[in-house]
Amino acid sequence: MTAETLLARDLMATALITVPPDMPVSSIARLLGERAISSVPVTDAAGKLLGIVTEADLLRRVAGAEDPARSWIARLLRDNDNEALRYAKTHGRIARDLMTTDLITAGPEASVGHCAQLMEKRRVKRLPIVTPDGRLVGMVSRADLLFAAMEPPAEIGTTRNLDARIRLALKKEIDREPWAHSLYVFPDVKDGVVTFHGFVQSDAVRRGLCVLASRIEGVRDVVDQMEKAPPFLPGEFV
Repeated sequence: MTAETLLARDLMATALITVPPDMPVSSIARLLGERAISSVPVTDAAGKLLGIVTEADLLRRVAGAEDPARSWIARLLRDNDNEALRYAKTHGRIARDLMTTDLITAGPEASVGHCAQLMEKRRVKRLPIVTPDGRLVGMVSRADLLFAAMEPPAEIGTTRNLDARIRLALKKEIDREPWAHSLYVFPDVKDGVVTFHGFVQSDAVRRGLCVLASRIEGVRDVVDQMEKAPPFLPGEFV
């Protein structure tokens, strides 16, 4: 498998944090801070994507208190719909009031190139992956696209295809396990050997990552070069 053949479903994270539309704003802000994430999807009980609440949405709510008074000309030329939406975003108390609903999405079968083009054009950090009926099934991030860019074209007589498959399977397993998804752990794969670099939160997570990697088909060995994370590192999980 090469970068040219990867699809959104191959790269997308499926262990997603979502919130219901009636979740209080204060709880959303706490969630973003504790999980060190910049946005969270809003879904209904059936998993249908309704919108996304971002850090920018929360900041707009705080900054709205300092907005200057409108001039009489501005009030005369006002757009009632825009004014009402602005009021809801700056005074809302639940996710439904603040969330951004003008979303760009892609399907699971979209190519990585198409996802990258959409994200570049709309300047978004994460792209929701939805089924034809609007159900959220995954999320592709800029980091995922960087992963795809790392994969060189396959060459005859090399182990790159195997390493690429191992790297992709490893990413999927890490995304599936919330305890394993860290900002500071960087796995590398060469000739069937998985090497973990970076900082790890605890010996338990270190052990779990090594076991996780060893269970992937094709892995010949797992090398642990991770160091214990210093206390000043912020936001361990994303």
